[in-house]
Amino acid sequence: MLKLFLFVIFKLHKYVKRLHYRDQYGRNILFNEQGELPTDIIMFNRMFYPNTANPIRISPVASFKNALQVDEYYQVLQEKITWKNGTIPQARCNEKCPPGYHKAAKNSIHTCCYGCVPCSDGEISNTTDSEICYKCPDDEWPDKDRVKCVLKMYEFLSYRDDPLVLVFLSISLLLCIKTIVIIGIFIYHWETPIVKANNQTVSFILLTSILLSFLCVFLFLGRPVDITCMLRQVSFSIFFSIAVSSVLAKTVTVYIAFKATKPGSSWNRWVTVRLSNSIVFFCSSVQVLICVVWLSVSPPYQEYDMSSYPWKIIIQCNEGTVIGFYSVLGYMGFMAAVSFHLAFMVRTLPDSFNEAKYITFSMLVFCSVWIAMIPAYLSTRGKYMVAVEVFAILTSSAGILGCIFLPKLYILLMKPDLNSRKRMLQKSVS
Repeated sequence: MLKLFLFVIFKLHKYVKRLHYRDQYGRNILFNEQGELPTDIIMFNRMFYPNTANPIRISPVASFKNALQVDEYYQVLQEKITWKNGTIPQARCNEKCPPGYHKAAKNSIHTCCYGCVPCSDGEISNTTDSEICYKCPDDEWPDKDRVKCVLKMYEFLSYRDDPLVLVFLSISLLLCIKTIVIIGIFIYHWETPIVKANNQTVSFILLTSILLSFLCVFLFLGRPVDITCMLRQVSFSIFFSIAVSSVLAKTVTVYIAFKATKPGSSWNRWVTVRLSNSIVFFCSSVQVLICVVWLSVSPPYQEYDMSSYPWKIIIQCNEGTVIGFYSVLGYMGFMAAVSFHLAFMVRTLPDSFNEAKYITFSMLVFCSVWIAMIPAYLSTRGKYMVAVEVFAILTSSAGILGCIFLPKLYILLMKPDLNSRKRMLQKSVS
């Protein structure tokens, strides 16, 4: 069938190329020797009026032999035409999408019409009429115009930029100086009755552990690294355990001393300095063992948190295992609760200097601070999580220091006449 069609066309072509006729404008139309029909390119004006489906064609504007003449005509025409506002109108139904946006299809019958939609969070477009937006790398974030990616801000308790660090440093140094002064005063009055009360060696250990607790705050400040992440939790937990163990030893000493005052009591053999020292050593050793297991199984390490805030990277310490972290807190809380319970029981004993009432207040402050710290710690992120822990360390350590040692300092410095064995025995008898 196809062969037949081609045969007919071939036979008719020699007759068609001899055709000669006039078009509607009276021009002679002839085929050339190649059988082609040379025609001019004619430009018409077309005008659209409202409520009309078809345009009205006006008389021809110009006639051209080829496309090159059309280009030359347009170049001359553009120089002669004066456009309103000096801009050439475009055959568009919307403006081009600027950088920071991408094209989106509209519900329109015209396929050339589209809308401009801002790039999503974390994406940019830096070209006009962009089809899509491009996602920034993990360590970068779009600028405010969403045209380029910039490095994310790093967040941690910086010594250089964060005023909160300056506050913590000032408070920690001030408390360290205060603790050193108290240690010096106690050493100067080492052999006096008020210092000897409830074992001056345990008091010295308690003061030293409180001083080290204030100093370990420096491990929480600055940019964290793997070694500081391990040292900060281990040091604070061990120093605090020694402090709470010392308070527990003092409480047990007061409790046993009260029991031993009864005639024929079997508690007399337990009222020794060795008992207090053994309690401090044993309770602290348990915490050290917990820390060793924690570091052996899953030690804390530095990590970059990129998910909490999309525009910044939080440099923080991962605790390794939550069980280890809450085990050291739970053990300290257990010892503090035991100390509080025993001290509360013997707080009203008729003694010349009953330290139990001050231990009760100190453990009340300690427990209140750390119970309030846990929900605050879990509800914050980034540097503020570290700030909550630092605040808890400073507050609880200062509470123990003030509640237990300020009454003794008052007697040593303001009422030295009460710091004698005779006066203390007279007060006890009365």
